[in-house]
Amino acid sequence: MRNKIAIAITGASGSVYAKLLLDKLVLLSDQYEEVGIVMSKNAKEVWRTELGNEDYSNYPFRYFEKYDFNAPFASGSAKYNTMIVAPCSMGTLGRIAAGVSDDLVTRAADVILKERRKLILMVRETPYNLIHIKNMETVTLAGGIICPATPSFYSRPQTIEEVASTVVDRIVDIAGLQQPSFRWGSGGELEK
Repeated sequence: MRNKIAIAITGASGSVYAKLLLDKLVLLSDQYEEVGIVMSKNAKEVWRTELGNEDYSNYPFRYFEKYDFNAPFASGSAKYNTMIVAPCSMGTLGRIAAGVSDDLVTRAADVILKERRKLILMVRETPYNLIHIKNMETVTLAGGIICPATPSFYSRPQTIEEVASTVVDRIVDIAGLQQPSFRWGSGGELEK
């Protein structure tokens, strides 16, 4: 079965991560069957504020409203095998950890966890308080993967996009997609 990927974009700061992830998925289109996107109203506002545009609506993916429980990834029978929340606000993390399925983002995350599929949360906050840490622990114990929006600098990134790409490349790797990116020990060269 080819990959079916749900992407949720929340209102946490870090729209550049979401943009770069969507850009990357366009390039890797031969590795998935479908990408579904749900984006909160706050996420759209943060995108406009941080990136100065509304390009989030220009991607060739299926978009769903925040409360559209008829979206395919609201049910395990649709066989979406990966969900990525990027960036993931602490409020969203908390609702996922508590099992509060009050919108499409949290319902889809609940479905992914119950089906024992891959849930990746790119949490974006600093510093963490104990509630954040406990929520990350709960999601991890339930089978989710916490991947903080923490860039690496091995590849000597020169721009904001290159710095953010170090996190997006990790997310794409964790999702199981093949891509050329920096690999430790590669001498600075891109490797597959």
